[in-house]
Amino acid sequence: MRFLLAVILIAALGWSSYWYIGQRGLQTAFSSWFEARRSEGWVAETSDLSVQGFPNRFDTGFADLILADPATGLAWEAPYFQLSALSYQPNHVIAVWPETQLIATPQEKFRVEARDMRASLRIAPDTRLAPRNVTLTAEFLQITPEDRPEEISTLTSLTLAAEQQETDRDYRLGLAAEGLTLAPPWRDLLDPDGSLPAQISNLTADLTVTFDKVWDRTAIEVARPQPTRIKVALVDGKWGQLHLQAAGEVDVTPDGMPEGEITLKARNWRDMIALAQASGALREGMAQTVENGLDLLARMNGNRETLDIPLTFRGGRILLGPIPIGPAPVLRLR
Repeated sequence: MRFLLAVILIAALGWSSYWYIGQRGLQTAFSSWFEARRSEGWVAETSDLSVQGFPNRFDTGFADLILADPATGLAWEAPYFQLSALSYQPNHVIAVWPETQLIATPQEKFRVEARDMRASLRIAPDTRLAPRNVTLTAEFLQITPEDRPEEISTLTSLTLAAEQQETDRDYRLGLAAEGLTLAPPWRDLLDPDGSLPAQISNLTADLTVTFDKVWDRTAIEVARPQPTRIKVALVDGKWGQLHLQAAGEVDVTPDGMPEGEITLKARNWRDMIALAQASGALREGMAQTVENGLDLLARMNGNRETLDIPLTFRGGRILLGPIPIGPAPVLRLR
C-alpha cells in the first residue's frame, strides 16, 4: 500500500508539474507573439490572457481582443476568444468565438453575430503550427455593415472544412450553408421582381486548392498563401426553382488571374436569364441574344430545360460558352 501510494503521489506530482510547465509555456508564447506583432506595427492587444483547465485541459482565454494588420488593413475585435486543448493531446485545439465580433476591411467594418461558432483544429506537432484539418460550424450567422445596419445578411447554419492533402500545399475545402438570406440591396439586385423565395435554401461546395506555400503561423505573421490552382469537384446551389451546379479546374497566375474552364449545369436556366435582365446585368437586346444562343446549345444536349455550358476564364475575361460576359475576378488573399 505504501508503494502504491508513493506511485500515485509521484504520478500526481509529475502530472501537476507537466501541466504547470505547459501553462507557463503557453502564457509566455502568446505574450511573446503579441509583443512581436506590436514590434511590427500591428495593433495587438488583450486586457487579459489566462490559461486554466487544470488538470486535463489547457483553456487559453483572451479578453477584449484586438488584432489589426497595417499591411493589409484587416482587423478583428472580439470581447473574448478561447482556445482549448486536452493536456495530453495539445495539437488538437477547439476554438470558440463570442456571439458578437467586429471585422474590418480597408473598405468598411462588419458586425458578425453568431450562435455556437466554434472550430476544431488538428495542428502539426511543431513550432510552425500548420493545421492538418479544420472544421468550423455555426448554428446561426448574421453579418451587418456597421455603417448600414439595415443591410443584414443571415445564414441559418454554416459548416466549413479544410483538410491538408498528401501534397502539403494542397487543401481540400468543403462548404455547406443553409438558409442564406441576402441583404436587401443584393436581393433587389438579383431578384428585383421578388419572384424567388426569401432564402437560398442550400449551397454546398467541394474543391481542392493548391497554394504557393503551406498554411502555418507565417500566414498571419508574414503573408497569406496564394492559390495557384483550383479544382472544383462540385458546387451545388438551389434558390427556389433555380438549380445551378459547377465543376472544373482553373490555374491561377502570379497576379491572381484565373485561367481554365468550369462547366456549368443549370436547370430552369431561362429564369436565370430573366433575372439577369431584370437586374440590369444583361441589356435587353443582349439578353435575347444570349438566350437564343444558349437555347441552341441546350437543344444540342437533348434537354431544353437543362443547360451544360463551359464558363471559360482566359486573358482576364470570362466567357459563357462563346459569349464574353465580363472581366475575371482577381483571386488574391489579402
